Amino acid sequence: MSDDAPQPDRVSGALHPRDTPRLIGQSAAEAAFLDAFNSGKLHHAWMLTGPRGVGKATLAWRIARFLLATPDDDGGMFAAPTPDTLDIDPDHPVARRIAASGEGALRAVTRSVNPDTKKLRKQIVVDDIRTLNGFFQMSAADGGRRVVIIDDADEMNPNAANALLKMLEEPPERAVLLLLSHQPSSLLPTIRSRCRTLRLAPLDPADMEAALAASGVALQGDPKALAALSGGSVGGALRLSLMGGLQIYAELTGLMASLPRMDRARAIKLAEAAAQRGAEEKLVLLFSLVNLLLARLARTGATGMPPPTEATPGEADLLQRLSPTPHQGRKWADLAQEVSARVQHGMAVNLDPAALVLDTLQKISDCAPR
Repeated sequence: MSDDAPQPDRVSGALHPRDTPRLIGQSAAEAAFLDAFNSGKLHHAWMLTGPRGVGKATLAWRIARFLLATPDDDGGMFAAPTPDTLDIDPDHPVARRIAASGEGALRAVTRSVNPDTKKLRKQIVVDDIRTLNGFFQMSAADGGRRVVIIDDADEMNPNAANALLKMLEEPPERAVLLLLSHQPSSLLPTIRSRCRTLRLAPLDPADMEAALAASGVALQGDPKALAALSGGSVGGALRLSLMGGLQIYAELTGLMASLPRMDRARAIKLAEAAAQRGAEEKLVLLFSLVNLLLARLARTGATGMPPPTEATPGEADLLQRLSPTPHQGRKWADLAQEVSARVQHGMAVNLDPAALVLDTLQKISDCAPR
């Protein structure tokens, strides 16, 4: 994939996972893979699972570099020592070729560009998977390893999934497939059963702070607030920072502060801003923050305490005022499910974005305690 091609697996403005120098907070997953490699039980297919933005793609690229740069142990007198890390010297020829997108033994599969519309497809299609047949056939002659990264497998359409299943049932010799999945339950059970799973967990606060500091991105906003809203996802925190997510969340909580009588003029202003042409990503972000706010309200009611870290000043008092009891917390949780379904349907049938935002805000106003 060339550097100027669309990259759906990259947070705009941040380093591509291929170029991320360190993986923070996922030592258990790295150790599990190394153990399999060192014991001679390297599986042909691995599924890297976990929430978005916790390092699955970074780990996949680290594994790819490691596999292609690490020779097999032939058991001889001059065999290389057993590796205890996935780190590969950036000056290693394999690492340099991967950095330049020129490693012939590696193929990354993501959503491709539709040649008719010139736009990025919404799914990985069967042709994206079938191209791997040629990749394996052309590259099998030298006997070296071959690595494929599918980012992410959740986006495969049914035909693409069935084509991949055939490869997993009859895996090419010395090939390793790395499937990234945020929702493995959405994949075919037969695909899951043919993969070994590496589960990556959300990062704890200390690892989040270190990962954000190492991201190379000039953060917009309080790192602790970004971490609180992203739920331990570095990618999520970077998206929030780069897209002004903290400001949008502050505007949402400001609106909530006017409840039980929502400031109508302020709500209309927010809806119109989210509905502007070219603001599709901001609209998606707004709805995700609405869901997050409802979840934090539900948690506050259920536990009797707000989340430990405020995402915006005054949030703790607001959450306790609007969700003072477990009963009210349940109402917010039920509303979150209803809003999610309504928004998903509305966006699928191309409802007017401003009307969809206002309808959502009205539902929130109706649910607030009087």
